[in-house]
Amino acid sequence: MTVELCTDEGEFGSIAGAWARLHRRCGTATPFQSHAWLHSWWLSYGTRGRLRVVLVRRGGELIAAAPLMRVRVPLPALVPLGGAISDFSDVLLDDEFADEAADALADGLWELARGALIDFREVRSQAAVERVYERWSGPRLRLVDSLCLELPAASMEELLGRLPAPRAQRARAKIRKMDALGVERRIVGHDEVDASVRTLLHLHQLQWQGRKVTSEHLQPRFSEHLIRSVGLMVRAGDAVVTEFRLDDAVVAADLTLLSPHLVGGYLYGAHPRLRERKVDVATMLLNACTEHAEGDQSRVLSLLRGNEPYKHHWRPAEAINHRLLLARRRTAPVLRAAAWDAAARSRGKEFLRKRRERQERS
Repeated sequence: MTVELCTDEGEFGSIAGAWARLHRRCGTATPFQSHAWLHSWWLSYGTRGRLRVVLVRRGGELIAAAPLMRVRVPLPALVPLGGAISDFSDVLLDDEFADEAADALADGLWELARGALIDFREVRSQAAVERVYERWSGPRLRLVDSLCLELPAASMEELLGRLPAPRAQRARAKIRKMDALGVERRIVGHDEVDASVRTLLHLHQLQWQGRKVTSEHLQPRFSEHLIRSVGLMVRAGDAVVTEFRLDDAVVAADLTLLSPHLVGGYLYGAHPRLRERKVDVATMLLNACTEHAEGDQSRVLSLLRGNEPYKHHWRPAEAINHRLLLARRRTAPVLRAAAWDAAARSRGKEFLRKRRERQERS
């Protein structure tokens, strides 16, 4: 085996084929670890000179990879590519050689950690990077990160069966209303994806006009990244784009991400006229999303990060992401500083939450 460090953007772009083969052979991988997503993200968000991708090869074939970049603020660290717009971060390990690949990857990361903390945010339970964490011989720390909500890979009728009878009855009535209005949905073909993603982004902006929105979703770099990456992901089977039409016009569009163990609705846009016509957009999207997960017991239907009240209507299970911090003795103070910062932020969020609750009661 050989361990290499890729710091060149062109080289990272050129290994798309080898990366895709490894991505398919890593059972824990999500679409956020696909080459199309990560390379596109780097082109839109990366900073020249800071790319750090650890590659492990066996007989010339890629069997492990850790896509990272170096940051200096708030602390000197190596963080996964994908940033805040990715719901999960991880490394890739070939399932057939997982143990030896994890050993080699840990050695490569150990060398990188000489001058910086390694900081994996938003790590799913049983992710591949857990194997690296187990092998780490230096200071390490596991912290709680974001909450995700998950439903079983079931049909819409089965999901309705999990609800109290009155709530299920209301949901069925909403679905019947959509059918009566004539809302039609279709999967977008490969050659139409770019145009459909542009439509989705336009509808997303309309839907949140005058309301609080994730500001990054309105930035040109986010649009460029999504348009560049999604077409490739659809062709690879890592994503699907669905359009919803009413009166011969596209009134909503949805981007759902796919992997062997996960189906997740990532982003959607809906025209305000749907609200005006009393269409329950959340139910409409979930109804469409279940078709990609239904009957596959190896998958979950992930509502991804966020604890929004509407998600709890469906009685999802909670899944906690974690943050894994890896250091060497000389960078242990940076690990402690990161842990202190995380604890302070957590206390601040809890204080604000309790204050909002008091204000609501008064």
